[in-house]
Amino acid sequence: MSRNKHVARKYRLMQKVKQNRRVPAWVVMRTQRKFQMHPHRRNWRRSKLKV
Repeated sequence: MSRNKHVARKYRLMQKVKQNRRVPAWVVMRTQRKFQMHPHRRNWRRSKLKV
């Protein structure tokens, strides 16, 4: 990608970076391990973004 990005694209990329974090440990404990995986998890090799 180019160094100079549009601001809107930058915001969308940051949103995807924030979504890619794991579920907090306290949430896993509180839900008795029903929520272990985050539904928005994404691997940079497996799936590409349409940004």
